[in-house]
Amino acid sequence: MNPHQTIRLAVIDTDSGFLTVLSKRTEAAGWQLRQAAGAVPPEDLVAMKLNAVLLDPAVLGDEGWEYLERVCDTLPELGVIVCTGRSTVAQRVRGLRFGVDDWITKPCHPEEAMARVEAVSRRRRRSRQETEVGPLVAAELEIRPDQFQAFVAGDSLDLTRREFELLHLLAGAKGQVLERETIYQRVWGYAMAHGDRSVDVFIRKLRQKLEKRSPEWGYIHTHFGVGYRFDPEPSESLLERPLGVPDAAPLSEPSSQVVHSSFTAG
Repeated sequence: MNPHQTIRLAVIDTDSGFLTVLSKRTEAAGWQLRQAAGAVPPEDLVAMKLNAVLLDPAVLGDEGWEYLERVCDTLPELGVIVCTGRSTVAQRVRGLRFGVDDWITKPCHPEEAMARVEAVSRRRRRSRQETEVGPLVAAELEIRPDQFQAFVAGDSLDLTRREFELLHLLAGAKGQVLERETIYQRVWGYAMAHGDRSVDVFIRKLRQKLEKRSPEWGYIHTHFGVGYRFDPEPSESLLERPLGVPDAAPLSEPSSQVVHSSFTAG
């Protein structure tokens, strides 16, 4: 990372030994560190203008998971790294699926924690740069990176952060087929484990939301055994509509409506 890039990090933890060393290392690196021993309201995290938050859900007790999910859902631009003790595979998968960027198991050396925070911050910075390109319009769909959301006729699809990142990636590929492994690496940030069906699960959820708001268009196409392609095409019901019916979309060259933007893939 650019040595002149100041990282603003909040740490929610009570491990005094870890915090003491981390504080010294971050100060030497020129970082701005905020520490808390309990849940910080999301609006306060926004006011801190953070790059990332490093937290141990265990210190929050029974509300740890609920708080973690709320932070991931309401602050999509914030890097979230969990640093906690022993956990189950199910817990780690749950956290990563609803938006955690990285997961570290204690005991953890502060240098490793800082390296992971840097990696997450780099990914987030690239994502923010992509949002400056402007909205991407495809058929009835408007994808707004600046809001981490997509709209049809002004109505939000109510996408989660992970669903938006998936849609944004596919749409940015402009009709190219993306393999499942590539999608997972780009959206989840690490290699896909054998047998993991997360991509398929999220594609199904994304399709359901698209069909609800824009039923006359099919946006995401499956290439069995390979992956998925974003290419808006009129649905069968629209293709079967008699010519001359009001509001019928053009039936020729539907692929020309894939992208009307200067958007470039990240």
